[in-house]
Amino acid sequence: MADVIVFHHAQGLTPGVRAFAGRLGAAGHRVMVPDLYDGEAFATIDDGVAHAEAIGFDTVIDRGVAAAASLDGPFAVVGFSLGVLPAQQLAQTHSRARGAVLCHAAIPLGTFGDHWPDGVPLQLHTAADDALGDYDDAVALAAAVERAELFTYDTRAHLVADASLPDHDPEIAAMILDRTLELLAGV
Repeated sequence: MADVIVFHHAQGLTPGVRAFAGRLGAAGHRVMVPDLYDGEAFATIDDGVAHAEAIGFDTVIDRGVAAAASLDGPFAVVGFSLGVLPAQQLAQTHSRARGAVLCHAAIPLGTFGDHWPDGVPLQLHTAADDALGDYDDAVALAAAVERAELFTYDTRAHLVADASLPDHDPEIAAMILDRTLELLAGV
């Protein structure tokens, strides 16, 4: 089983993010869910993004990187929307990163490095009609990374995997969970 770090989205460490992480733990993985907002949670994505802007996106990333420093061995990362920032940075730059699942967002190559590391599997979960997602960036990243898996979903909603939010879609969330567990089984 793998050590896994799950990074929350802009609304903070919601019960839905904890529940997703709990399902990974129930499958036998050791899961860490750092609170990148030091206890703050927000009712809307806009309020959460405003908070991230106020503390600085670099602070969000730094807090995620600091969480990984507490692990002794290899790990995988899962990031939801804003949480893709620390997840992708760790996947691309940390020598102990062994896999990445990026949900509802993707960061262009060149931001954290010009290439994806060999042997680090990548899954991207996105929707073309999600106005808050980074569909084009996800497609470009998947095309640039050998053996990347790009999963697209038919929805306009953004945070579909978070059971505590109105955008939750149980069917899509179940697919994201199952596919995440498949990636983690190989880490």
